[in-house]
Amino acid sequence: MVRRLLSVYRTIRRQRLDTLLPDAHRPWIVRTLFALSRLPASEPLEDRGDRLRQALEELGPVFIKFGQLLSTRRDLLPDDIADALALLQDQVPSFPTPEAITLIEKSLGASIDTLFAEFEQTPLAAASVAQVHGAVLSTGEVVVVKVLRPDIETTIRADLRLIKQLAFWVGRFFKDGRRLRPMEVAADYERTLLDELDLRREAGNASQLRRNFLDSGLVYVPAVHWPLVTRDVMVSERIKGIPVSDIDTLHRLGVNMKLLAERGVEIFFTQVFRDSFFHADMHPGNIFVDASNPEDPSYLAVDCAIVGQLSESDLYYLARNLLAIFKQDYRLVAKLHVECGWVPADTPVAEFETAMRTLCEPVFERPLEDISFGTMLVTLFRTAGRFNMEVQPQLVLLQKTLLNIEGLGRQLYPELNLWDTAKPFLERWLSERYAPQSVWKRLRDDAPAWLETLPLIPDLVLAKLRTAPVNNPPKPSTTRWMVLGVVGAGVSALAIALSPTLPWLAGAGGAVFALAILKQRS
Repeated sequence: MVRRLLSVYRTIRRQRLDTLLPDAHRPWIVRTLFALSRLPASEPLEDRGDRLRQALEELGPVFIKFGQLLSTRRDLLPDDIADALALLQDQVPSFPTPEAITLIEKSLGASIDTLFAEFEQTPLAAASVAQVHGAVLSTGEVVVVKVLRPDIETTIRADLRLIKQLAFWVGRFFKDGRRLRPMEVAADYERTLLDELDLRREAGNASQLRRNFLDSGLVYVPAVHWPLVTRDVMVSERIKGIPVSDIDTLHRLGVNMKLLAERGVEIFFTQVFRDSFFHADMHPGNIFVDASNPEDPSYLAVDCAIVGQLSESDLYYLARNLLAIFKQDYRLVAKLHVECGWVPADTPVAEFETAMRTLCEPVFERPLEDISFGTMLVTLFRTAGRFNMEVQPQLVLLQKTLLNIEGLGRQLYPELNLWDTAKPFLERWLSERYAPQSVWKRLRDDAPAWLETLPLIPDLVLAKLRTAPVNNPPKPSTTRWMVLGVVGAGVSALAIALSPTLPWLAGAGGAVFALAILKQRS
């Protein structure tokens, strides 16, 4: 670790990363370490973001991926640094094919000739964690074989320890360390990267995403060959498509770019609000286009190692927050942040409202098509951070994905207005979510749990009666209402579970239960 630390120090010194912070923000230990590393004043310096990017590229794959993660934290970083880090490309040389074959054979327990009718010696792609080879199964099906790099876990864990140590020093010695939350960022990165070291997890994610959009006509996820999936190896269907970044080819083929861009937005919001399960690594390298019908294009998605999930409450508050921003209702935005616990309960709502208004109003003076939806979300989180908003990893992934989708969509079709798609989608989702039919369905889904809990209610009532003060026993009327409440809850649960054609019976039971609660409190 000491040797690696010295290597990191030399790279930091060479790129003069100490100058990223003003003198007043540099602790004495940093000023001392870098006192002898100054370059001649006549030598021009590149932009700070470029220097940081170059330093991470020199340090290798783990640091490159860390820079990619940092580029999504626009709530923590200045825009120029975030923009520079977003340019990081994980271009890693492939490792020898004989080593890959040895790893595949060891992991799958058979020779390469037994497993595949054909196996391509030259890798199709190589990244920091794994590389991919083309192959053909004995059935004639064309597949890709993804295999982890040899000893990659040992390397990654060693660099992760170093990154966490550096994060600790930043938090301890730098003035802005507490605000930047470096240890939390490092921990989030550790979880993300270690998840990528188990290809079974990626295979499970791919299967779920595939099932969610099967026959949708919007996006296609390759099928996983589960008998050939282990922790270190994953075999899946090989797809053919045009890289989404190949704009010239898409134009040449006459692809409907407006429809393609709008479908990308639709896929994102469907994943988030319908499925609560979204592909969180939607950079151009993982997205292809099926242009076999140029007027009806669709997407192909690969590399599902990183996914995001949102809870019911997160979805509800996120949708309401975004709609409130659309309507420029900053008071509601502030109240919702306190309500859902994203900011401390003692946050002054009026101050939060003023801060949001100050940042957002100048933005809304521009035409809607010129306003970045993703940037607005970043603004929301950045403002909330000033009010001690806790880091929400699931929302960070959402923010990153939205920025990717919006950037990709406007690259395909510069006139794309994300707001026109988003606002009706959110309004429709909220309306459908709390429509009587949807509420009834959720009640039915929860009914088995209610029935399991129902037998415990009499014991809870008796316990409450027994613990009542001797000199102040409950009134007979109170006891009656407690019993009626139990009966009402039981009737409602049974009606939901057993009588789907009689929703009125569940409603009546629920009404009795609610009335009993009110009577007990009065």
